[in-house]
Amino acid sequence: MIDSLAIGRFDGLHLGHAELFKKLGANGAILLVDTKKANLTPPEFLDRYTTLPVYKYELDSIKELSGEEFIIKIKTDFPKVAKIVVGDDFRFAANRSAGIDELKKLFGGETIVVPELKIDDIGVHSRFIRALIIEGKVKEASKYLGREYEVCGSVIKGQGIGAQKLVPTINLSVERYVLPKEGVYATKTEIEGVLYPSVTFVGHRVSTDGNFAVETHILDDFCATQIGLVFVKFTAKIRDNRYYESIEELKKAINADIAAAKHLLKKG
Repeated sequence: MIDSLAIGRFDGLHLGHAELFKKLGANGAILLVDTKKANLTPPEFLDRYTTLPVYKYELDSIKELSGEEFIIKIKTDFPKVAKIVVGDDFRFAANRSAGIDELKKLFGGETIVVPELKIDDIGVHSRFIRALIIEGKVKEASKYLGREYEVCGSVIKGQGIGAQKLVPTINLSVERYVLPKEGVYATKTEIEGVLYPSVTFVGHRVSTDGNFAVETHILDDFCATQIGLVFVKFTAKIRDNRYYESIEELKKAINADIAAAKHLLKKG
């Protein structure tokens, strides 16, 4: 029976969120308010990063509730909850009209407010991590996430020249995730539960067909006849996306990318 709840959006499940979870009881759980805008960690993948039970309220279903109505709903849905844990910027009720003071008054049970976590004097927030990723600073982002940033995609047909003229790649359709800046990254690619060292390109294929792509090349020996969802973990950026005059120049650059990825992944 759930006795404590951490409430919030929890996009990214970063180290700041982990501080909230530490305050939960033995039977604690996460109550996610789904705004449909999460793009660091879509709600369906939260269980990859926590062992806590995850419950979800759709924002559209609660956004018109008054503060009192919201607390009544929580007490109805989780009748044994005696403790609520939130961040110090927590807001709720229609038009975000209620804050910490209203929560304490309306809930009546134990309310724990966790102050902002700072690393290197920088507040750990999803918006800051998102900005780092968009800039291609995936290694820096991992410091605030507490893990490597990863995206999930399904396999799609590529342009058809990789295996013949360049290197074989797995082409992915990635939706609902913020993607790193266009370029080449040292990565780890998880397929059917197995993690492979890899190098991943994100961006427009300016040297070939010009189309946008997310494609990953597995560095180890790899053979699979059927691939489901693929997870790509970004370790470090190798270079920006750039144009090459010929396939030969592009292949030379890719070989250099592979060597760089092996070095970066070996360094850890």
